[in-house]
Amino acid sequence: MTVTCDDIYSSVQFRINSGRTKGYEADVGKRTTHHVMYPESAVDLDNTTHLVLVPFKIQDLEWLIKAFTTGFSGVMVVNPAFMRYVHDTWLEKKGRYPSTGFMALVLALHICDEVSVFGYGADKDGNWSHYWEKLKKLKLKTGVHPGSHEYDIIKQLAENQTVGFYTGW
Repeated sequence: MTVTCDDIYSSVQFRINSGRTKGYEADVGKRTTHHVMYPESAVDLDNTTHLVLVPFKIQDLEWLIKAFTTGFSGVMVVNPAFMRYVHDTWLEKKGRYPSTGFMALVLALHICDEVSVFGYGADKDGNWSHYWEKLKKLKLKTGVHPGSHEYDIIKQLAENQTVGFYTGW
């Protein structure tokens, strides 16, 4: 999933989890300004990409301490209360917690004038997967995330012309 936002000053591309561009440029573009992921996935980020982290477990906080004490400065830390806000207010407490992609979308809605969402949701066969991964299990569901509910909210936002929504399927 990719979330883009435009305002009068710039264009921002949020990539989610391990979303890559290399090899997929024709479909997803070449640029990434912000990568929303958890520290265990944050490898090989270039120096033009900011890591956006919503820490919610002890390992995230330990990683932050290590990153800041070794001089790493390319991280944007979002208050963990933001995850609760998204879960309680946007998702009405459905699922255990929101997906990283949905949190990125809500963050973009708060900081951008225009927001577009690319590649979110199940494919035509009902499988939830990432474009860069081979699907190992058919009928993969969204685990602890309320994927169908998130998808319905994004569709409603698109119908209300709050976001542009491009599923890609």
